Amino acid sequence: MSEQVLISARNVTKSFPLPNKKRRIVVNNLSLDMFKGETLSLVGESGCGKSTLARLIMRLTSPDQGEILYDGVNIAGLSGSALKPYRRKMQMVFQDPASSLDPRMKVRDIIAEPLKVWHICNNKKEIERRVMELLEMVELKESAIDRYPHEFSGGQKQRIGIARAIAINPELLICDESVSALDVSVQAQILNLLKRLKRDLGLSCLFISHDLSVVNFISDRVCVMNDGNICEIADAESIYANPSHEYTRYLLSAIPHIKYAE
Repeated sequence: MSEQVLISARNVTKSFPLPNKKRRIVVNNLSLDMFKGETLSLVGESGCGKSTLARLIMRLTSPDQGEILYDGVNIAGLSGSALKPYRRKMQMVFQDPASSLDPRMKVRDIIAEPLKVWHICNNKKEIERRVMELLEMVELKESAIDRYPHEFSGGQKQRIGIARAIAINPELLICDESVSALDVSVQAQILNLLKRLKRDLGLSCLFISHDLSVVNFISDRVCVMNDGNICEIADAESIYANPSHEYTRYLLSAIPHIKYAE
């Protein structure tokens, strides 16, 4: 993990309207840094603001106030062609692998789509070669290329989603509850795959989860969120061995002790 900051959120606030004309603050004047090459996990109960923060970082939505710096550039106010280069640097792996894949498209087309959009390859032959390379990287057989999503298990679908996400060589991978819909044994396989890809490709990873067992296995640092605020942020070992905030201790007391094999 580098000491160079990749993402810096500064006093970021995001709220959404309520029916009574009031607004609910989901991210509350929040500041944090994420370093290049690290896996930073956002953890907390549903509704705490972790997914909204990830969407703000990706600029899928805009903050009400504050700055989001990517490599020192404030992208919070960018749009259109000014924002486009940063879109390529950040990719997401979604919670439900089934709904994130177009059921009408074959695997070759699903993985090739970002290659075509971003003009990564010069011709069909290069696209085909890159798709096959990506299938190998996520440990799927070559025969998967001409099959449809419904022909795969949940874990295999998530591997397809990961292949699509890394196709254009992003710097940052955002995993939003990306193993929560999978069985425990399959979770371990996907987590090990993510760790290997992070190491081999030099990725930074923002990992979102409510499951502290998963977070403990994959994280360099852990950011505990509650009600739009950061309760504490520290390296994973410190969070689990000596949590400083009462809410963190509450979360830790509620988890089953599952160990994932490397």
